[in-house]
Amino acid sequence: MSATTPLHVPPVASVAKPGVTKVASVAKISIFTLAIMNIVAVVSLRGLPSEAEYGLSSIFYYLFAAVVFLIPVSLVAAELATGWPEKGGVFRWVGEAFGPRWAFVAMFMLWTEVTVWFPTGLTFGAVSLAFTGSNQSWDKTLSANNMFVLAIILSIYWLATFIAFRGVGAFARVSKWGGIVGTIIPAFILIVLGFAYLMSGGHSQINLAWKDLIPDFTNFNNVVLAAGIFLFYAGMEMNAIHVKEVSNPTRDYPIAILISSVATVTIFVLGTLAIAFIIPKASINLTQSLLVAYFDMFKWAHIAWLAPVMAVALAIGVLAGIVTWVSGPSSGLLVVAKAGYMPRFWQHTNKHGMATHILLVQAIVVTVLSVMFVVLPSVQSAYQILSQLTVILYLVMYLLMFAAAIYLRFSQPNRPRPYKIPGGDFGMWLVGGVGFLGSLLALILSFIPPGQIKVGSPTLYVGILVVLSVVLIAIPFVIYALRKPHWRDPDSDFAPFTWEAEGGHPGIPTASRTATGGVVPAVSTGASRP
Repeated sequence: MSATTPLHVPPVASVAKPGVTKVASVAKISIFTLAIMNIVAVVSLRGLPSEAEYGLSSIFYYLFAAVVFLIPVSLVAAELATGWPEKGGVFRWVGEAFGPRWAFVAMFMLWTEVTVWFPTGLTFGAVSLAFTGSNQSWDKTLSANNMFVLAIILSIYWLATFIAFRGVGAFARVSKWGGIVGTIIPAFILIVLGFAYLMSGGHSQINLAWKDLIPDFTNFNNVVLAAGIFLFYAGMEMNAIHVKEVSNPTRDYPIAILISSVATVTIFVLGTLAIAFIIPKASINLTQSLLVAYFDMFKWAHIAWLAPVMAVALAIGVLAGIVTWVSGPSSGLLVVAKAGYMPRFWQHTNKHGMATHILLVQAIVVTVLSVMFVVLPSVQSAYQILSQLTVILYLVMYLLMFAAAIYLRFSQPNRPRPYKIPGGDFGMWLVGGVGFLGSLLALILSFIPPGQIKVGSPTLYVGILVVLSVVLIAIPFVIYALRKPHWRDPDSDFAPFTWEAEGGHPGIPTASRTATGGVVPAVSTGASRP
């Protein structure tokens, strides 16, 4: 079987089985809700202190990463999600361009990296809840208590998992309102108070000269940072899996992407500067400085009583973000599994249509990693390597996504694209090419040992990353090679790829001028559903 030939998947008609009345109540997601979900998926206030160390030059890093990464991701995701709105997300897009094998690699990379990332993302939620007391010194001590951190990590993650079990409507509401309470409002307060402090004559902890906007690129660490900050913007494409739940995806999805992109850059730039104004560079702590900045700002504004409230709000924001990330990749993997690319065990769903087995396996893995991460100090440096691995896996997915967007302009030139990147094919080459090269640069630099982490031998560090990357990238290839015809769920509503419905090949341009659902299959088989 060739590299681009999938298992035979008969075209799936949209008509219900004879004698069966199919009633489906699909929760709809509004533009505002989708924009908030995107912001929550991308924005994490916990990362702001790490960039505040760079003062005014952080503006350059954020804007550079926005131009080279965020804008390409947003525009490419908008074209792909509205041009191919059928189920599958990144699996659909890469599969239309390069076939299901590479599509499965892309989806597996997404699910794997987010699973390993959860413990570090949840640590910030634990630190936030530790700062709900009235004694800041005691709060700092509690935030460093391993058992407290572990208990909060597991509580938030399992709560997010049970919310995800409740279906699209439940996690969309939590993501929306949790994002407003725990990300949007705290970011607004941080920015307003930080700049109010500065404009009222407060002493800035950073230089505010124009020359400080441009970093010193003779320092190689600054070059690494410029590429590493790309992943601050990762995730804008993730909610494309829910494009079918949007009332008018061809219009609403690009609008939601635009709103969330502008809001994301604004929050990152102004929020980072607000912290830099307040906290001296030498005193910045990557896990505690955000809470300390709020505490100092509230004390300056004579509303110190609000600090514990803000700590709770930030923890709610973490929950909203985790719910979004728990649900998105898992829903995408379920669609892929039901289409016949994973064993039946992974296809089990509850009455809300959520992937119960996928979510439970993911939760068990996160629990084990969290225990190792928090309780066993001896594996800290190994976990840091694993965290860096997640960046590499995510960038592999982005490389495939950008390549697919460019290739589809030539392999499916007539495909209706309600939103199309301006400038014709040149515009796609420019936007997609910049995104691809930016992701490639970040991927290469991801193998460089971080200066702040003691990894022993740099050669060993790079070797471990290379081996783990090869192994994890190889796993989806192995699963794909072992796939069986009976893995496909007969009730799967995963539409065939356009080239597949036409009896073609991903490398042969298709003539179709309609969406996949309107393509007349080249060959009709008795196995097809009525």
